[in-house]
This record gives sequence, C-alpha cells and structure tokens, in this order.
Amino acid sequence: MIEVVKTLVVDDHPLFARATKTLLEEIDGIEVIGVVSNAKQCLEQVELHQPGLVFLDYQLPDLSGTEVAAQLKNRYPNMHIVIFTGIDVTGILNKLIEIKVSGVLSKESSERTIKNMVNCMLDGHTMLPLAFFHQMQLSGESTKDDCVLLEEEVLMMNMLVKGATHDQIAERIFMSKRTVDNYLRKIYDKWGAKSRTEALEKFIKSKYYTQA
Repeated sequence: MIEVVKTLVVDDHPLFARATKTLLEEIDGIEVIGVVSNAKQCLEQVELHQPGLVFLDYQLPDLSGTEVAAQLKNRYPNMHIVIFTGIDVTGILNKLIEIKVSGVLSKESSERTIKNMVNCMLDGHTMLPLAFFHQMQLSGESTKDDCVLLEEEVLMMNMLVKGATHDQIAERIFMSKRTVDNYLRKIYDKWGAKSRTEALEKFIKSKYYTQA
C-alpha cells in the first residue's frame, strides 16, 4: 500500500495554486490537504496538519519563500519543501540548499517534470534544473565577498546606490523605516562592512548590482 503524503500548496496566485493542486493530486500517494496564499496561513496550517510536503511559492505577500522555508525546516526538519517559483532564484540557490529544501522548480516546468521531481523527492533524492545546478557553489561556504542577498535586500541596495534615503526605501517597499534599518544592518554584517560606503562599494562589485 502506498504511503499517503499530506501536502500543502502555498501560492498567492489563485490560478497557479489551483493548477498546482490539481497536478499534485494526480500523483500516487499525494493528498493535498489545503491551499493557502501567504506565509501566516502556511505556518498555521502546517502546525495544524503537519504535512510531509509543502509546495512553496518564493514570492509571498508577507514573507519570502526563503524565510518561510527556514522557519519550517527549523520546526520540522524532516518536512519536504519545494520552492516553486516564477522568478530566477539562482542568486539564492546556495541559501536554499543550506536551509535544506528538497527541491527548486520553475513554474514553467512541464507537468512531467513536476511529477518526476515529486517522485524523486519521495524516494529520497532531489532534482534541480540544469541552469540552477550549474550555478551551485561547490567549494564550501560563501565568503564575505560572495554573500547571498535576498530579493528585498537587493532592491534596497540598488535604491541606496541611486541615492534613496531610508525613508524613501521604506515607502517604496511598504515597510517601516525601522525594518529597513534592520535589513541594511544585516546586509552590512553579511559583507563585513564597517560603513555604508564600504557596503555600497562591495555591492557595486557584486553580481547583484544592476545599473538600469
């Protein structure tokens, strides 16, 4: 008898969420116990149902998929988490591996690819698109000059380079100034920067800087 794996779908796009639910229900052994649209609902449903698999959109309205995955793996280390995203996450791939997610998939993946990935994962393996695999850092931990920035952090640093104040950044990304201050302090710490100027210099030399 096939063991049933309770599965939660987390996506704030209703069409994608329904399509993902329908597709997963076609896989033997998968039981979708719910569909939610934000991190808060996800954490509540996980605590209530303790699913074995969470299909997690990277971009959620309240937290990033990275932050949600880290919280879930901290509480439930044996839980399978698949980051299911429509954006390029190669820049944070090492962070996702560090968190120990079970896989990363593009929303543009075919149905066959998604089903294969889930079956591989349930057998104790993982599957990554080749483009992601080739971006992996195989030489150990990230250095200070090769630190991983989250999407929100990249946006903040790009705005700083262009001369934005902390108040302007907070207004643009709908956060309090205090939250922005905390984010920026963490970024400076990641790079070992002792000042804003030093952090900006390191950012401009990094792969994250865009001049557009």
